[in-house]
Amino acid sequence: MVITPPPQPHGTPVLTSLDITSYALAAHLEVEFEPGMTAITGETGAGKSLVVDALGMALGDRGETDRIRAGAERCEVAARFLIADNAAASAWLEAHDYPVEPECLLRRVFTRDGRSRGYINGRTATMQQLQELGDLLIDIHSQHEHQSLLRRETHGRLIDDFGAHRDLLARVAAAAAAWRQCSDRLRALEGDREQLAARRELLSFQVAELDRLAPLPGEIDTLERDHKLLANAEQILTSCRQLLALGGDGDSDAGADLGALLTRARQLAADLAAAGASLEACVELFDSARIQVEEALREVAAVAAGVEADPQRLQTLEARLDAYYRLARRHQVAPVALAELHLQLRTELDGLDNPGRDLDTLRKEQARCAAAYQAAATELTDARQRAAQQFAAAVNARLVELGLGAAHLDVALQPRPAGECHPAGAENLELLISTNPGQPPRPLAKIASGGELSRISLAIQVIAAERTRVPAMVFDEVDVGIGGATAATVGQLLRRLGSRGQVIAITHLPQVASHAHRHLVVTKTSTDGDTTTALQPLATSERVEEIARMLGGARVTAKTSAHARELLAQAGECAE
Repeated sequence: MVITPPPQPHGTPVLTSLDITSYALAAHLEVEFEPGMTAITGETGAGKSLVVDALGMALGDRGETDRIRAGAERCEVAARFLIADNAAASAWLEAHDYPVEPECLLRRVFTRDGRSRGYINGRTATMQQLQELGDLLIDIHSQHEHQSLLRRETHGRLIDDFGAHRDLLARVAAAAAAWRQCSDRLRALEGDREQLAARRELLSFQVAELDRLAPLPGEIDTLERDHKLLANAEQILTSCRQLLALGGDGDSDAGADLGALLTRARQLAADLAAAGASLEACVELFDSARIQVEEALREVAAVAAGVEADPQRLQTLEARLDAYYRLARRHQVAPVALAELHLQLRTELDGLDNPGRDLDTLRKEQARCAAAYQAAATELTDARQRAAQQFAAAVNARLVELGLGAAHLDVALQPRPAGECHPAGAENLELLISTNPGQPPRPLAKIASGGELSRISLAIQVIAAERTRVPAMVFDEVDVGIGGATAATVGQLLRRLGSRGQVIAITHLPQVASHAHRHLVVTKTSTDGDTTTALQPLATSERVEEIARMLGGARVTAKTSAHARELLAQAGECAE
């Protein structure tokens, strides 16, 4: 029998390599990935899911010390992605100040003492940053994902992702926040009327006091300077007269005024210089001293002329300063800040003097915010209704392929209470399923058969993956509970997804593995008490042997080998 392998897809992979060191059973494991669908198989317990677990660790999942290989103090995982065609990932890197290059390296180190470090393109990163960037690079579908499908909040996310409602959701959330904020302000204003009245009364008293004072910017400095001058007027006038007397303006106790003394000294120095003594500089100094004394005396005279003892003016200044200091102490501010405080309190009082106007303004604003939210929420509801119909039709088509033709999926949009401004929209979404004709649709959580739930979950995941923005997908044993022709259909569905992007499928079903473009096998070896996991690609002949093992267990027979060749041949005939 001639085996025609599925044609290899064109293009480049998104996840190009995964390097694992001292993680679980892997001492050092290097895995390179290619475009299309890659199947990972192996015996039970060999470590098939190790790749998914390690990849999750590189993407910021919680690290467990018991996953560090025995004898090692730390484990390390590095995942390399090509992002040249991923505008969202490049924009994220640029927004968070990471180097933007065609390749992106996510690395995680976890030590036995519980310390964890993350890196993006060589620079440190938080676990949240690894998760955020990872969400833009790869989508992991777990075998336990059907458990999350039992939660209603997951259903809304599925429909919104399928319908590409991100922008609509952002508009609804922003409108809800604005409505809620406006409503909170309105409630506060309406509920605090008594407090507002008390505040208005206090402000009226305080502003009236400050109005009487009428403080001006910078006035306190002028008042303090003038008060100091008037308070010391007698002393200033006495000292000025004494200085002027020394300068020759009146009787001088020194017997001669300063000007005359300096003139006499200058003349004596000039005579000495004429006699040959080197005193020319002294002559100039005496001249300068005389000029400076005359200038100083003129300033003293000006001060004396401007000072006049005025008890009434002094009393007025003291009263105003006392008012400044008293109000400053009462308001616990510096006297110089009273003018600004006066303006602030007056502005606040003016706002409280018109509470009705503020209430009317807020009520109008609340009505406007409510209308904006209702418009955005209605648009989202309409989009969800269209997406829900398309999603249900697509899932139902996949259910037929998976042997559940009698099952029928519906998406129910359940309105939230009237007047509620929920950031996620005006309704809850819930997936309902009827597994037999004539039965009413029921929530997924009420399905009794685990096998049915597994296939329904797989159909939903495949449809969700077809609309995903993420170009790489991992399916970790999502084919649990199925077999036979249904398993072959699952293989076809995954291969079809791989033809449009990159799919990595960890599977235990030969019917699924046979449809892969590339096949990797996980093996576990024990030597001298040390157990190690390895991962290697298979050639066509080796794939026959591995699929035969999956068909017949540990003992490969001619019959299982022939069956394996038949599966690979059928996969080749079904290839696009």
